[in-house]
Formats: sequence, C-alpha cells, structure tokens
Amino acid sequence: MIVSVHISELKVGHFVVSIDEQQGVLKLTNAAHIKSIKVINNLKNKGVSTVFIDTDKTLTPKNEPIPSPQTTKKQTVLANLKAAKDLFHQSKNIQKKLFADAQHGLPLDIDPVKDITDRTISTIFENSDALACVINIRNKDEYLLEHSVSVSVLMTIFARFLNIEKSIIHELSVGAFLHDVGKIMVPPEILNKPGKLTDAEFTIMQSHVNHSIDIITNTPGISAISIEVAALHHEKLDGSGYPFNVKGDNISKYGRMIAVCDIFDALTANRCYKDGFSHIKSFSILRSLAESNHLDSTLVDQFIKCMGVYPVGTLVELSSNKLAIVESKNFEDPVNPVVRSFYNAEEKKYEESQDIDLSDGEEFIVKGVKADDFNLDMNKVIEFLLMEG
Repeated sequence: MIVSVHISELKVGHFVVSIDEQQGVLKLTNAAHIKSIKVINNLKNKGVSTVFIDTDKTLTPKNEPIPSPQTTKKQTVLANLKAAKDLFHQSKNIQKKLFADAQHGLPLDIDPVKDITDRTISTIFENSDALACVINIRNKDEYLLEHSVSVSVLMTIFARFLNIEKSIIHELSVGAFLHDVGKIMVPPEILNKPGKLTDAEFTIMQSHVNHSIDIITNTPGISAISIEVAALHHEKLDGSGYPFNVKGDNISKYGRMIAVCDIFDALTANRCYKDGFSHIKSFSILRSLAESNHLDSTLVDQFIKCMGVYPVGTLVELSSNKLAIVESKNFEDPVNPVVRSFYNAEEKKYEESQDIDLSDGEEFIVKGVKADDFNLDMNKVIEFLLMEG
C-alpha cells in the first residue's frame, strides 16, 4: 500500500516511491529502499518533509526488528508522561511570573523562557506524543496560563512537522509562549465574561495584542521573529483581523501558523464558563475559517495532518462501548490509531486497560469524545492509566 509518511517517521528498510512534500527541489531518480540513517538525514537536509512509501516492500534490518505499535507507544507515551507533565507545570510557573511582572510594569526575564522552550523543543524532537497528551489535561480555571504554554507546544510540534530549521523553531516557540502576555492588562470581568462581549468590551479585549507587542518589544533579547509571531496571531487573510488589519501576503507564514495553533487551542480547551469542542469539531471549524479566507487553507490541512485525525492524548469511544485514549498515530492507517481502553461506557466503570491496534480491524472508533461527556476527570483517567502501566 502506498502511504505518505513524515520524514521523522521514515525508517531504515522503508521503500521510498517518491517525494510527497518538500521545501526544496530534490528529485528522486528511482524508487529504492532506505539503507541507512545517513540517507534519511540527507533527505531532511534537502528540505524533504514527507515521502510516499510502499508498505508492502518494507524490509526489517538485520538485528533491528521494527517495533510493534504497542512497544513504541509504551516507550514514548507512558514512560515519558510524568516528565512531560512536570515540564508543562514548570512552564506554567514561568508563565505565571511573566504575567505578574507585566502587570506590575517590571521587565520580563527572558532567560527562563528561552530555557524552558529549549527543553520543550528537545522533548518534542525526541518524541512529541507525551507533550501532545499533556496539553489535553487542562485545568479550566487556569486557561490564561495554560493557553500560552499549549500554543507554544502546538507551534513547536507544527513547525517540526513542516521541517522548519530548529533555530527558527526556538524563536517561534518563544514568541508563542509570550503571545498573550498583554491579556494581563485586560480587566478580568471582560477577559472571563461568559456571554458575548459588547462592541466596547471587544475593543478592550483586542487591545491585548498591542499590550503584548509593547511588553515583548521592550524585553531585551527578543528576536524579530518572536515579536512577529505575537503581533500577527489575530490577523486574518481577508484583512478583518486585529490589531493592524494586515491582509493576505503581508501576513507571514509564521503569523499564519500561530493563528491556526491559537484558534485550535482556544476551541478545544475547557474554560470556567464553557466546555471546549472535540478535536474533530475543531478541525471542522478550522476548515470553515480557511474557506472564509480567515486562515491559510494549506496550513490548516497540514496542521490537521500533523495532529492526526485522532490526536494523541484524546479520548475515543469504540464499537465495543469502551472508552480509550489514543496513544500513538498509525501513519499507514490514520483513522485507526493505537489506543488503550480503560472504561466500560455501558456499565459506567473503569476496567483493566488493554492495548488495541485498531488497524487489526477487530474494533473501530465510533466517535471522538471528551472526558466530560461521561462525567470523568481527565486527570484521574491519566492517573489510572499510569497506575495500570
């Protein structure tokens, strides 16, 4: 079967048919097996993002068996989940100090931001699944702090998927980490208002971008790209965004990227006054915004491909009436990821968890769900799975 895989998923033994997506102009003279890591690194250096492989021709290198999805999943998600949670918690504490300093007119200390984003990037380059899982475990009363951290994580995952240079990714990550710092200047009664804002209130809300720009610009050690990302995160391609009504080609690729990441996180996150949408619904909304010329349609499609039809860390309901958490993507069969069941929805009780590779065809996903749909606490779900693991 011919499938497209990201360069980060390309392995020795895969049979490459052709290049799918790239930033360069490399042409393959003929289809061939990947014989060494050096070949994969060469493709990366040439700007190749994704390639088409023939899964029927995959070879298993001697003394190096290709791991099963279950083995890979246990190593990449459960084993790293606690460390990822700790990293996310540390990021929130740094974010909290940034907001406090900004509120009191104090200069921001950028060194902790650069350090924590650098550690986040290293974690994501090693494997993004654990952090992708953690950003789905949210405290609805800490949306402001968690949103900025999550957007930075999403921006990093997306930029890596697009094969952007690592040094640039660091600048994007820092800009995303700081993009909403100006919201601390918006009165809480407007920031947390559950109903629709009045025109006057919305004008005040929009001013947070200007505040962010001022605060970040006056912070020593901030790059132009980091400022650019923060400044453009609410601009729209049709020119109806804010604060500068930037239009079309005047919005950089990085500005278009953070707009997608920012909206996606805002759509999926629970807040004190409303529950977030499912990932499938959020993807649909992103596509609608692209059709309305608010978001870049190519980047929206790439973002959805990056996250996966059923993103790691999200919950799904199976045909067996069990709930399961998505633990790893199946690039050869995107609609059938590897999951771990943990809850009997019919009997409304936790049960012994079970690893299931849905590509086997014995079960299938009925729909994506949220923990709240079944009166479950996502933190307790993760605790249960860690204990089972």
